[in-house]
Amino acid sequence: MITATLDRFGRFGKFIWSGWAGLAGLSLLAALWQMGHDIYGDFILPAPLATFSTVISLLQDPEAIEISLKTAGRALKGFFLAALIGGTAGVIAGYSLATLRVVRPVLTVVLGVPPIAWVVLAMIWFGSTDGTIVTTVIVASMPIIFAGAAEGIATRDRGLDDMARAFGAGPIMRVWTIGLRHLSAHFFPALILAVGMAFKVAVMAELLTSTGGIGGALAHARSNLDMTVALAWILIAIIALIIVEYAMIHPVRAELERWREAAKPWGVKR
Repeated sequence: MITATLDRFGRFGKFIWSGWAGLAGLSLLAALWQMGHDIYGDFILPAPLATFSTVISLLQDPEAIEISLKTAGRALKGFFLAALIGGTAGVIAGYSLATLRVVRPVLTVVLGVPPIAWVVLAMIWFGSTDGTIVTTVIVASMPIIFAGAAEGIATRDRGLDDMARAFGAGPIMRVWTIGLRHLSAHFFPALILAVGMAFKVAVMAELLTSTGGIGGALAHARSNLDMTVALAWILIAIIALIIVEYAMIHPVRAELERWREAAKPWGVKR
């Protein structure tokens, strides 16, 4: 018990320490942003410090926090439903190659439809309600998650599967110990792409349907030609996305992929 706890703390510490590389990348982006501000001026691209100051002032307003939570709630609701449906269907299809061959053209068709077209269709079906936002997020995110889950199961090592069967492991045990372990290598990158898609689509749908949230706040900033406020709301959406990704998805991935650390040769750094 103590060893497992210390192991978790060690992985958490390495995860926090690895954030320095991410901060370096964000600092480079801020430097390029400042360069663009110096070239084009405030009206085209406000300064990063001015935008960050606006973000802080917005987050001190309870109404702005409510707006942000509304968008995050819609995006997460659609994302979790897409993960549940797409992940389950992907695992099933991964064990049936015939099903996977049938579904792949359907995925191509669904991915080929622009998200804005799904917004229009969802508005006709549900009107300007939360259902429009959630439906659009589900349709935009689910094919990515399905493809990741199906690819993860379909490319598993069948030799390990046969070995487990020879040692008496049943179907459920083989799925749990072999299939799902290999699934994580493809499934979690798909989840990260899908959660980013969920937030982008949610904000876009809110902007088009006038249902409030960050999209509605962006529409208001656009009507006032307030570039600083518009960029501040974009940063708030990005902050919410980063919190969800690094507080929810990456910790679960680290727990399920502990075997990767154990499989590395001692003293070898990748």
